[in-house]
Amino acid sequence: MRPTNAKTAAPKPDVRERMRARGIRSLSDHELVALTLRTGTRDTPVMTLAGRVVRALESAGEGGMLETLGKIDGMGDSKAGVILAALELGRRYSGAAHRKVSCAKDVYPLVSHYADRKQEQFICVSLNGAHEVLGIRVVSLGILNKTIVHPREVFADPLADRAAAVVVCHNHPSGQLEPSEEDRIITRRLAEAGDILGIALLDHLILSPRGGYFSFVEAGLPIG
Repeated sequence: MRPTNAKTAAPKPDVRERMRARGIRSLSDHELVALTLRTGTRDTPVMTLAGRVVRALESAGEGGMLETLGKIDGMGDSKAGVILAALELGRRYSGAAHRKVSCAKDVYPLVSHYADRKQEQFICVSLNGAHEVLGIRVVSLGILNKTIVHPREVFADPLADRAAAVVVCHNHPSGQLEPSEEDRIITRRLAEAGDILGIALLDHLILSPRGGYFSFVEAGLPIG
C-alpha cells in the first residue's frame, strides 16, 4: 500500500470530530475550506492551501472569483469549482435567512435556482413582521392543482415559524410565464386561507427556465 503523503492528506480527524461534537459553526474559515478541498497537493498541505483560498475570497470580486482562485498554486479549475459550488449552495439554502424583502425583485434572487427544475415545484417563503426571510421551502412537486397545493401544506411551516406573511412561487418548466387559470384559483384559495390564519399572502411568483419571473402583484392581478 502506498504511504499517505502528509502534505496532501485530508484535514486532521480532530477537525471532523469537533464538527460532530460542537457543530459546523465551531470551525474556522480555514478549516471549513480545508474540509471542502479535502486534500492539498504534493507541495502544499491542505491547511496552507485553505489559507490562501480564504485570503483570495476576502479580496476577490464576485465576478472574477473563479479566475482569482484558479491562479492559486495548487488549485486549478477543479478545486476552484468545488469552492464556488459550496459558496453557491450556501447562498441558495441558508444565505437568505433574515434577508429583508419588500417586492418581487427582492424575492426572485432567493428562488431563481428553482426555475430550471424539470418538475413543477411549489415554494413558500416565510416572512416575519418586518418582512425578513424566516425560511424557504418546497411544498409540493408535480403538476400543480388545488389538491396538491393545499393550504394546510403551504401554511404548516409558516405557522411553526410564527410567520406574519408569505410569498409563494412555482416554476413553469415549459417557460411560459403567464399564469394559468389553476394558478389563479390556487392564489385566491391561499389568500383566503391566509386571511383566516392571520398570515398575509403578499405575492405569487412564476419562474421560467428561460429567465425572469411573473409577479401577480406587479401585473396588477388580484391576490385575494
